Amino acid sequence: MSQNDNHAKNIVMETIKLKTTALMTVLSVTGTLAFIGSYFFNMTMDHAEQYLSLICVVLLDGFFGIIAGCKREGFQTRKALKVLATLVVWVMFMTVLLAVEHGFKGTDWLSETILVPFIVFQILSALKNASMAGFIKADLLNSILDKIDKHKGDRDTQV
Repeated sequence: MSQNDNHAKNIVMETIKLKTTALMTVLSVTGTLAFIGSYFFNMTMDHAEQYLSLICVVLLDGFFGIIAGCKREGFQTRKALKVLATLVVWVMFMTVLLAVEHGFKGTDWLSETILVPFIVFQILSALKNASMAGFIKADLLNSILDKIDKHKGDRDTQV
């Protein structure tokens, strides 16, 4: 074997090593990201109804809030973007809570304890915003709120 053949062989071997190292690095990174992505995908699909209900409630409140805001002071982009920020934050909270529930036995109550009050407040806010936007009459809203707060007694309507 001549020295040129030996040199060419070394170049080919080094190229294969570099390609193999780069390929292994890329495959390791993509494999890890695929694992993490599939974990969160499976968790999301296992709790799709909870995610969907959270998203619907936030968007409902945001929809009526934007319409009510347009009637009061005109459309404001920063207030509309707050709806998306609220949505992203609460989806992240739900994801973390579900991961904690999955990771630690005996914490199945955690997401309900934190998210159900938020959902109730969002629904009440949506009702108020719908009333301020003109979709629900004020008397009907007051009647609904009075039935929710029945334990506080009757409201004095002669003010």
